[in-house]
Amino acid sequence: MADVLVVTSKVKKFIKENGDCNTSSETIDVLSKAVEQLCRKGVEGAKADGRKTVMARDIVIDHL
Repeated sequence: MADVLVVTSKVKKFIKENGDCNTSSETIDVLSKAVEQLCRKGVEGAKADGRKTVMARDIVIDHL
């Protein structure tokens, strides 16, 4: 993956404060990949509806 799409320091801080755990670099890579996939799906949804704006309804998180 070329770009990190999450703020590493904020993710590490959140995990530390909410679980007193450390965060591996692999975690950041996986989260960035998940964000990338969500964005791609959002773009697909917007284009399918004939829009150039990705909206919240285009971002589908099915495992929450």
